[in-house]
Amino acid sequence: MELLAMQSLADCASFDKTIHPNLPQLYELPHQILQSLNSLTALKEIYQNSDPFVTALAFSLLLAPTFLIVSEFNKNYSQVDRLWSILPSIYNIHYVVYARISGLETERLNHLLAFSIAWSLRLTFNYYRKGGYNRGSEDYRWAIIQKRLGPSLFFLLNIFFISLAQSLLLLLLTTPAYIMLVSSQFMGKMSLTDYMFTHALVGLVIIEFVADQQQWDFQEAKKLYLNSAQKPDQYKPENLERGFVVTGLWSWSRHPNFAAEQAIWIIVYLWGCWTTRTLYNWTLVGAASYIALFQASTRLTELLSAQKYPEYALYRKDVGKFLPRLNQIVTKINGSRPPNTEKESKIK
Repeated sequence: MELLAMQSLADCASFDKTIHPNLPQLYELPHQILQSLNSLTALKEIYQNSDPFVTALAFSLLLAPTFLIVSEFNKNYSQVDRLWSILPSIYNIHYVVYARISGLETERLNHLLAFSIAWSLRLTFNYYRKGGYNRGSEDYRWAIIQKRLGPSLFFLLNIFFISLAQSLLLLLLTTPAYIMLVSSQFMGKMSLTDYMFTHALVGLVIIEFVADQQQWDFQEAKKLYLNSAQKPDQYKPENLERGFVVTGLWSWSRHPNFAAEQAIWIIVYLWGCWTTRTLYNWTLVGAASYIALFQASTRLTELLSAQKYPEYALYRKDVGKFLPRLNQIVTKINGSRPPNTEKESKIK
């Protein structure tokens, strides 16, 4: 198999020596699968003899027209969103299964997969409780973008970005797992550094969960306060009237969950670099694209928040977007209260 043809550890992180020679398999794969649909043994042989990235790429490309058709039929453009938290773990499971079938070492991949499943569970749970899987649920930002672009341009956006690019992005995020898989022929058991990467990833997922929960608790308290005038003990009326959470992790960062999310995939990329002993490699495309998407998404979210909440401009001035500012740290050390808590607002 081409997967086992590497001559050195550095080769495992080379696009030209791993992916490029195997890309012709992408064109042959559909025909091979159609010819072998009646034989599980033949399908297993195709799976094992195909490069694992190529089979994952074929699956990702197959999903793109599915997303497009379903979204246009239902006029609901959050189809990728519903699988956002699931697909990366599916790809990581695929790499672990392939490694085991091939008789390769899977300890690092197992730890990466364990983190990936924890990441998926956290994000899926948060999406579910916000109603993301309810019939007709859609990210409100798509309607705003559609209104600004118009039907024709938005349709093109759906083809090339919403359905295709996002599907490929979720695959590219997991490419460090691919080079870990390829490099497993040279690497032994996990080292202390590997465990440090694992613990850092788990710690970031915990930060995301805490940030999610703090935002959820605030929004539930705000609903209760606005609907029944009941005042939860943990929030002051002026905080609830402001309309957005500024306490806990949200007093350090305007988007603590987004900050942790971007850090997660940077660390996954760096883990792949460390495993292959490379300073950088082609799998950076996934992490860099993900960060670029989050930067654009956060910019739009903040624009809408500023339009909805007058005090959001003050919050932006006091609190860093992703990382705390130096003056925030000094303020925290001096024991000052969370930003703008003394200000009252009628915004609901």
